[in-house]
Amino acid sequence: MSLVNLSLANVIAWLLAAFFFVGAYGNTFVSPEIAADYARWGYPESFHYLTAICEFTTAVMLIFKPLRLYGSLLGSAVMLAAAGTVLFHGEYTHAIPPLVVLGLCGLVARLTVRQAG
Repeated sequence: MSLVNLSLANVIAWLLAAFFFVGAYGNTFVSPEIAADYARWGYPESFHYLTAICEFTTAVMLIFKPLRLYGSLLGSAVMLAAAGTVLFHGEYTHAIPPLVVLGLCGLVARLTVRQAG
């Protein structure tokens, strides 16, 4: 048995975890530009902290196989909210990255369910 299982689900889950860790950091220590985006979208001043907590939780859950399905679902919710926000505000090209990550979260969820069954 290999010490490292490099299945497609594991590789994508770890890459997504890295993405969400970076996102959590960026939303914890928000730049003035990102703070201005949140304000323009109508979110409360400290909303970025909620986003950071959700992204951090997603990242941790994606790392651990027993929690991976829940992490991919939470990540999907975060990315759906991000895409919905920018689409609602007419920022259509900004919706592409969260929609790609949403698709990857869905793929991880599907692969995780397939491996469990």
